[in-house]
Amino acid sequence: MDFQKNLLEYISQSLMTADETISIAESVTSGCLQLAFSQMPNASLFYHGGMTAYTLPQKIKLLNVDRHEAEECDCVSENIAETMALNVAKIFDTDWSIATTGYCTPIRNSSYKIFAFFSFSYKGEIILTKKLELHPKTQALNAQLYYTEFILGCFKSEINQTLILK
Repeated sequence: MDFQKNLLEYISQSLMTADETISIAESVTSGCLQLAFSQMPNASLFYHGGMTAYTLPQKIKLLNVDRHEAEECDCVSENIAETMALNVAKIFDTDWSIATTGYCTPIRNSSYKIFAFFSFSYKGEIILTKKLELHPKTQALNAQLYYTEFILGCFKSEINQTLILK
């Protein structure tokens, strides 16, 4: 998989310059974001790690997602993404975190739609949560790659805003 090299370099340089760290909690992107961060120059200086928690029981067990809420929404909601982001940052003790949850194939639980929620946390607070929707005929891998690239682009923007205001 090829990620935009200049985007990876920019994120890497920004995190190193600010001396800040990041961790990732993924579901729908199944490790694509972790792969992208591992490809960044000097990743070990800022990328502490991540986890892919794909099922509801694992999100509950590993990321402290509320069982009742998770069961109500098939573990796919804005709040689930935010909970995942906040808790992965605690687990890995990082300044930043990114979390994803959603669908890369149309199924009954998603009303046959393809969408994902992603969330960024910074120093224990949610700073951005968004929903991405794709055409229901999008192939699963293409959906995962699109989510990943889009989220990386949004993360670059959030780094710029946050570090400029610092």
